[in-house]
Order: sequence, then C-alpha cells, then structure tokens
Amino acid sequence: MRPTLDDAALDLIVRKARTQNGWLPTLVTDDQLRAIYDIMRYGPTSANSCPARILFVRTPEAKARLLPALTPGNVDKTKAAPVTAIIGYDTRFYELLPKLFPHRPEMKNPYEANKQLAETVAFRNGTLQGAYFMIAARAIGLDVGGMSGFDNAKVDAEFFPDGRVKSNFLCNVGHGDPTKVLQRLPRLEFEEACTLL
Repeated sequence: MRPTLDDAALDLIVRKARTQNGWLPTLVTDDQLRAIYDIMRYGPTSANSCPARILFVRTPEAKARLLPALTPGNVDKTKAAPVTAIIGYDTRFYELLPKLFPHRPEMKNPYEANKQLAETVAFRNGTLQGAYFMIAARAIGLDVGGMSGFDNAKVDAEFFPDGRVKSNFLCNVGHGDPTKVLQRLPRLEFEEACTLL
C-alpha cells in the first residue's frame, strides 16, 4: 500500500491554506522559486506536453510594468507581494514534444496542424500546471494568492510581445500577512458537486 500524506501536510497545502491578500516584507529567494518549479514540473499533463511558462515579476521596475494591467482591487496586494508569477502557456508547446514524448515524436503533428486544438490543450494543461505551482509553493512553506483580475491582452503585450506565450492567471507568492486573510467561504458538499453512477 502506498503511503499517504498526514493531516499536517494536507492542512499545509489545501485544508488550512488560505488565499493571501496581504504580504509580509520577507524575501522569496531564487532557490525557493526553483524549488517550486522542481516540484510542479512532475505533475501530469496530456502527452507530457508541459505547456506552462512562468515569468516571475520581482523587481520594482517589473512590477511597474505589470500594475497598469491589474484591476484596482489587485494593485496594492501585488505591490506588496515579494513575487508575482505570471502563469502563462506556450501556444507552440508541441514543438518540444519530440523531447518530452520521445517514444512518439509524431504526437506534435496533430497540434501543429490544428492551432485551435493546440490552444485548447495548452490552456487546459497550463491551468493544471498553475494549480500544481500553487500546491508546490505551499509545500515549501510559502503562501499564494491567485488572481484573474487583470487585462490579459495588456500583460501579453508587455511581457510576451511575440505572441507565442499567453497569460492565464497571476499568482502572488510570499509570506502572507495573517491580518489580511479573509474569512473562509463555504464549499459545496460532496452531494452537491459529485455524482456516483
């Protein structure tokens, strides 16, 4: 029988973890960002496509480029966060499938031939990888605050001007300020969200 996570680990990554709205001025190191990626990259994706691309916005200059794309409610917390990750996806991920799926390099062909299919697969699997990113950050003792309140077109024009990578969502990363955490909202019960056939 496989080992399972204990209650402390489950609490850390999901059950007691909270979306952060405020941040302490504690540095997030490059080693920590690498550690997050080194965990998240092992999460499953279709045909091992790995389409997520992450741009870490850390410097005041980079933050100044990002802030105009944010909705007003996300500006202050993003200013305060040590790091804001732009979780994007590579629309031409299939070009790397001969490396990532070497036993069937021809897997790139259907995506190369059908841009809409490639976009759908890139977005879906990049979103999965974004969730792995958040769990990985929590697993190494950091807090996260995912955000969709921003103008994707502005972010893409500023940070991904060649059009190959598109932004999906933003995620602030650091040590959360416990005084800024909102009350936990309700969740659906099993019977409300799931069906057994």
